[in-house]
Amino acid sequence: MSLFRQLWLAVIASTIIAFAGSFIVSMVTARDYLEQQLAIKNNDNAASLALSMSQLDKDPITVELQVAAVFDSGQYAQVRVIDPDGKPMIEKTSPPSAGGVPAWFISLFPIESHPGSAQVTNGWTQFGTVELVSHNQFAYGELWNGAFRLLIWFGGGGMLMGLIGMQILLRIKRPLDAVVGQAQAISERRFIRIDEPTTPELKSLASAMNAMVSRVKAMFEEEAARLEQVRREATLDSLTGLANRSYFMNQLASALNDDDAPPNGSLVMLRLADLAGVNRRLGRDSADELLRRIGAHLSSHASAQPGAAAARLNGADFALLLPGNDNPAPIADQLLALLRDLVAAGLIDGEGVGHIGSGVYRHGESLASLLSRVDAAIASAEGEGNLGWRCANSDDAQCANNNADWRKVLECAIETQRLRLIEFPVANSSGTLLHLECPLRLQAAEDGEWLAAGSFMPVASRLAMTSELDLAAVNLALERLALGLPAVAVNLSGESIYDADFRQRLHAMLGNRRELAARLWLEVAEIGAFQHFDEFVAFTGLIRPLGCRLGIEHFGRQFSQIGRLHDIGLDYLKVDGSFIRAIDSQPGNQAFLKGLCGIAHNIGLTVIAEGVQTQDELDILPELGFDGATGPAVPRV
Repeated sequence: MSLFRQLWLAVIASTIIAFAGSFIVSMVTARDYLEQQLAIKNNDNAASLALSMSQLDKDPITVELQVAAVFDSGQYAQVRVIDPDGKPMIEKTSPPSAGGVPAWFISLFPIESHPGSAQVTNGWTQFGTVELVSHNQFAYGELWNGAFRLLIWFGGGGMLMGLIGMQILLRIKRPLDAVVGQAQAISERRFIRIDEPTTPELKSLASAMNAMVSRVKAMFEEEAARLEQVRREATLDSLTGLANRSYFMNQLASALNDDDAPPNGSLVMLRLADLAGVNRRLGRDSADELLRRIGAHLSSHASAQPGAAAARLNGADFALLLPGNDNPAPIADQLLALLRDLVAAGLIDGEGVGHIGSGVYRHGESLASLLSRVDAAIASAEGEGNLGWRCANSDDAQCANNNADWRKVLECAIETQRLRLIEFPVANSSGTLLHLECPLRLQAAEDGEWLAAGSFMPVASRLAMTSELDLAAVNLALERLALGLPAVAVNLSGESIYDADFRQRLHAMLGNRRELAARLWLEVAEIGAFQHFDEFVAFTGLIRPLGCRLGIEHFGRQFSQIGRLHDIGLDYLKVDGSFIRAIDSQPGNQAFLKGLCGIAHNIGLTVIAEGVQTQDELDILPELGFDGATGPAVPRV
């Protein structure tokens, strides 16, 4: 039984006990008072009748007339005159009557009318004794009416006290509910603070709970900071802050092969001509300053474009990955200008500056082929002078349909339902299916090829059409669930989450199919979730009560933001494939991922690895704490 109900029962029980006690005491007191009044009345009236009879003649007719006159008033149950020997001379009685008073009330509160008596004299001698007994029906009627009025008063007072008690209980219950909600959130690994009530006892409880939450959050943040440092050591160059070679190669492989990657992009590489000579002539500090300036410049370009990445591949080689950008010329020109500025600043000798090579790639091109082409472009630039840029030739690098009216293509595909979902299994370490990851495919023309999401979603984002595509994907997922699929995951774009109208339409769609929502997994890419974090929190708060599983995919590049996820009600994380590739041979990444899984588990999140390519990668994931995996190495069930 809930505490609130127990308090209510206590209030009701105390009210009933108070009413019952007061009612019984009042009724008994009133009955005793009425009995006393009846006794006094009987004595007074008997004395009055005896005095009247003593003054008149004592013939039987006169005496009987006087007794009849008193009896006929209807107030007496018995009037009689007794001679000195105790024999009745005259006696008149009437049957008892309770009026409208219930019999049970009479038996519960009996009223006894004690007879009143007085002597009748004849001169100096006793003529007889008069006895009067009043009817008690009037006393019963008065007692019954008093009981009824008392019941009404207690009922009204009880209702008033009930309302007051309810307000008091609600005032007590609100902070109790807050504490219960906080405890429940902690059990779900969500650490939230609550307002402290003014009631001292509840204030101390809430204060203790808040202090515990603060300590847990502090421990959580310390662990997250430590793991962020591990991640930086494992994936970043310590001097420039750019990605190191192994991590960048994983990112480049993802850009070339991942299903949701853009269909094309550019790779730009910069090679300093004589870094060892700079270090020898100008000193290590100047050489480090040179590298930091180049790193800062490349990092600014990478941060300006979603999905871009910059890296220091080795001592003198830098790289910039630009997914979705098939024109690297402006970037290359800016890098050439940077090198000229460094020469002017005296950080590079004019005789040995550097060279730039670039190449445009198409999705699906091999990593070796792209690197070979860009390396050849750098070699060509080196053969032409101290400062130069060359772009690698690629006959098929350009997008096949630059002139297409994408808006019409997308609208037509949505209208004619040329959309479908494909399935990739996501399984745990024992091979049990967790869900089917179902990315969206679009057919640009009838009987045409089915395009991956990376081919049309960037365009849809520019045209503000991601909401319609995401709603269509969710609808297709619900149809599959209705056919009996166990669980389906659908990716939603960050632009859709930002749209309040999309959130409401999605809520209405899922509300109409609530019986299917528990088997639907909805995920948002890391960059979209953190770019529109307030809207993402609003999205989770709106959709979570429907029973959907909510998560973030491609997680890891912004790991330092994990502290923001502890109280928004997420269910899972999918770690980006760039951290998973070759994980079996990268101890630094292993330490980071093991810590990531630990801290995610501490806040109740399931952790899934993306893009698992080999059996060796798959085998080591359970040791690191992963709950599941997806990718080419995960067998279809």
